[in-house]
Amino acid sequence: MERDEAMSLMIKLLKVMLKEGGSDLFITAGFPPAMKVKGKMTPMMKKPLTAEDSKSMVQCIMNDRQLKEFEETKECNFAISPPGVSRFRCNAFVQQSCSGLVMRVITAEIPNFDKLGLPVVLKEVITAKNGLIVMVGGTGSGKSTTMAAMVDHRNINSYGHIITIEDPIEYVHPHKNCVIMQREVGVDTKSWEAALHNT
Repeated sequence: MERDEAMSLMIKLLKVMLKEGGSDLFITAGFPPAMKVKGKMTPMMKKPLTAEDSKSMVQCIMNDRQLKEFEETKECNFAISPPGVSRFRCNAFVQQSCSGLVMRVITAEIPNFDKLGLPVVLKEVITAKNGLIVMVGGTGSGKSTTMAAMVDHRNINSYGHIITIEDPIEYVHPHKNCVIMQREVGVDTKSWEAALHNT
């Protein structure tokens, strides 16, 4: 599969997934492209992808830096925003010597702290003048959603400068009462260490 053909198929699959209310798109050799809708895995085509098809689909959405990282480390995390589609967090990897990819939809709307029903103590945590917040949990447990809501709460309810270091940037925060600088590892800074040292 040529790059243009792979990209065209990828955009088509992403649009179908969004229309059907899917949350994740899975690309792997030996299985058709599949989406997760309400927790259920649903194939989107009848024909399984070959190893070459899977490789083409994984690589068609990468820029040169991401391709280099993928070739060197056999994995790469990044976000893409195809025009007119949506924003997606991408996890590219190699499994059983074949390229694979999972893409998760990132909603454009910043989640609201109060609507999420988060513990009130997190408002105190996010408005503290000093400290480091470490958010941990399994895939799909709400780490990114919670952090985005916390950053937005501070952005609305305080004045100042907010810096995030992310890999990749998921939610894009507009400036409200704060100036927000969002730095993506590998795009805006060489590493977590470099970003922390220079922030």
